[in-house]
Amino acid sequence: MTTQKHGGYDFVVVSNRLPVDRVIAPNGDASWQHSPGGLVTALEPVMRATDGAWVGWTGQPDLEFDPFVSDGIRIVPVALSPDDVENYYEGFSNDTLWPLYHDVIAPPSYHREWWESYVAVNQRFADAAIAVAAQGAVVWVQDYQLQLVPKMLRTARPDLTIGFFNHIPFPPYGIYSQLPWRTQIIDGLLGADVIGFQRVADAANFSRAARRLLGYVTKYPYIEVPGEGTAETPARRVLAKAFPISIDSSAFEELARKPEIQARAKEIRAGLGNPKIVMLGVDRLDYTKGIGHRLKAFGELLEEGRLNVQDVTLVQVANPSRERVAAYMQLRDEIELTVGRINGDFGTMSHQAISYHHHGYPRDEMVALYLAADVMLVTALRDGMNLVAKEYVASRFDNDGVLVLSEFTGASDELRRSLRINPHDIDGLKDAIVQATEMPLVERQRRMRSMRKLVLRNDVARWSAEFLAALRSAGADNSGEPVEPVEEEDPLGELEWTIERIRHR
Repeated sequence: MTTQKHGGYDFVVVSNRLPVDRVIAPNGDASWQHSPGGLVTALEPVMRATDGAWVGWTGQPDLEFDPFVSDGIRIVPVALSPDDVENYYEGFSNDTLWPLYHDVIAPPSYHREWWESYVAVNQRFADAAIAVAAQGAVVWVQDYQLQLVPKMLRTARPDLTIGFFNHIPFPPYGIYSQLPWRTQIIDGLLGADVIGFQRVADAANFSRAARRLLGYVTKYPYIEVPGEGTAETPARRVLAKAFPISIDSSAFEELARKPEIQARAKEIRAGLGNPKIVMLGVDRLDYTKGIGHRLKAFGELLEEGRLNVQDVTLVQVANPSRERVAAYMQLRDEIELTVGRINGDFGTMSHQAISYHHHGYPRDEMVALYLAADVMLVTALRDGMNLVAKEYVASRFDNDGVLVLSEFTGASDELRRSLRINPHDIDGLKDAIVQATEMPLVERQRRMRSMRKLVLRNDVARWSAEFLAALRSAGADNSGEPVEPVEEEDPLGELEWTIERIRHR
């Protein structure tokens, strides 16, 4: 048996995208800019403390870079060709898996060449992680684009402790079973020691698929994976359960308390004509978000006279998304036609019914929008979590505002003091919107205070600490070592301690 040379990093994150973006200045100079995502926020401190590396794609085709260090984190770029982007990313990930995993709201497409590209690119990510992971390292793989990577890692490096987190829903077996490569995906995921999902139902759906397709024994939250009778391939017990993701809630509150952000919120309301009620929707322009349902309900309320355009304005922020995919191009046309029709029918010279924005905003501006909005509308038809709902709650340090929240989001499991709705029930959605606009201040504050307590306590640092604590426990369980109890008072300290224990078990 040949001796394999391992890299030097004790903690490796593998995700489709890197935590930095390549930015070209007007003078042509290129630089790397920090990406302000929640996952990055959660893992950056522990990666610096534990000598971590991040494996991911740069976000642009045909860009090859050697590994480099950014803000104390080793960045390991994985290059994708234009064909890879078309087949692995836009094709299999976003035109096969995404619609399938979101309850076939749009029909998925199945193409063998897309699948072949998905396998090849997953192997490329796995090889990059294998090259930089130290002996006994912890590798945490992120999301649906890389579901084959855990098995690839385990086959090549059984010394690793492997976690996987699925940021989107996992569908019921009756839907999932349509996938031609359904067994290969389940087998790939079961290479991990811990598989995390947003909701209990998602974890149960996955366990059911493992039982139906592979015949494995399941007893929630565990799946028994039989070995091959050798030391290299022992039987294992995989933990598959819900770990609801969250946000850096204290950072949102800190921003909201800044005088300049509060002043900007007042400017936004003034720019809208100082309506009595500002309603807000913030979404990627995606067919899963229920934007059309929201606009339909709003338009009918104006038509029925239950809302008055002089009093109520809807601000809709629709971040551009996958604009080369046909379904998304069609969706954009439909949304913009609907916005134009409603504004044409009900807008006045001084008051616009809908203020529509097809672009993203920096976090400062988003927090100002959250403060300016009396009602937040989250009408997703299917969503793993929906962090916008939590961002709105975290920003409302004034304990005011009403959250109208789809029951088909992971956030609805936690934010039970919201007005929870079925977005397919347009009449019910309309009633909830009217209830939100008429809700007394005392009730608004009672509901928001309860939700803020939960969001501030269960932040993204706690989420990552709990996942890695479970990974430590599962890794020790599969190695036959005793599991020691841990303290949970300091999420960051727990993260560092957990990595160290896994690394040296």
